[in-house]
Amino acid sequence: MDDQEPKRPRRIRYKGTHPKSFKEKYKELQPEQYADDVAKVMQQGRTPAGMHRSICVNEIMEFLHILPGQTGLDATLGYGGHSSEMVKRVLPGGRLYAIDVDPLELPRTRDRMAALGYGPDVLVIKKLNFSGIDQIVAESGPLNFVLADLGVSSMQIDNPERGFSFKVEGPLDLRLNPKTGKSAATLLKTISRDELEELLMKNADEPYYDPIAEAIISRVKKGIAIETTTQLQEIIKEALEFIPQTSRKEEVKKACQRCFQALRIEVNDEFGALEKFLEKLPDVLAPGGRVAILSFHSGEDRRVKKSFQRLFREGIYSEVAPDPIRPSAEECNANPRARSAKLRWAIKA
Repeated sequence: MDDQEPKRPRRIRYKGTHPKSFKEKYKELQPEQYADDVAKVMQQGRTPAGMHRSICVNEIMEFLHILPGQTGLDATLGYGGHSSEMVKRVLPGGRLYAIDVDPLELPRTRDRMAALGYGPDVLVIKKLNFSGIDQIVAESGPLNFVLADLGVSSMQIDNPERGFSFKVEGPLDLRLNPKTGKSAATLLKTISRDELEELLMKNADEPYYDPIAEAIISRVKKGIAIETTTQLQEIIKEALEFIPQTSRKEEVKKACQRCFQALRIEVNDEFGALEKFLEKLPDVLAPGGRVAILSFHSGEDRRVKKSFQRLFREGIYSEVAPDPIRPSAEECNANPRARSAKLRWAIKA
């Protein structure tokens, strides 16, 4: 009896022809086993669950002009799509460093890259926020190129347990590293109305900051905690009932996107980390070194643009992008999440 093989666990079953919940999408979550199914999802212009489709890859590689033997950094490793392209180009003789703050996704990406043959001899992966890039250079020496993709990865957005999306029920967390700091739910328990209004305006240019902040604070004062993504969505929806019905649904959707963005930026101190990163960049780049930054909303792009232009005027950068590069129409059609992306670059003098 002891020699009998254990029974295999049954696959998750779902109603209808297509899986609805994140866990039911087991085929998408195992791309190595279900390549054909994953390809079908991508052909439909969707991102498979648990995966991420890198944006502006061709444009980034063309600008960085990576050569064999060079040393570079992917400051936001994520799923590893950009890194897998960069590491090919530094060989033979070069090395790519890659960092990320997410303790859940980083080990999975390390395993995927190792399976592709990129071990620590050519790809050095570390858990680190990109505001600490000076720590990398202490080991790597001056960098020939740096890439930072400031977007939240699809793996984080699609997983309801991370709380990044208002479209599915999940804890209102929004932390890139759920092991440190406080969640968005905790933040809303103590924030004042004035602070919340400022947060919504500063982090997301939210036009309905007043009624939304009033609705949230009113709920908290009544002792009703806002613990889940759908609870916050419902509060925003109720706060905007004054909008004419013909446009209300779309306005509520946009307001939810902006509010979740604003809270995410706050709990992760994303603007603070970006500003530190931008200030440290000139000191980590070798002469002639190149940096490319992919941003996804006006607050990020504004900071990147101002930093690049100021350092260009000071003679620290010899050249900066005159205008942002946008993804092609073809890429946006294939991957709608690319539509808001802007790519800016600079070259160290």
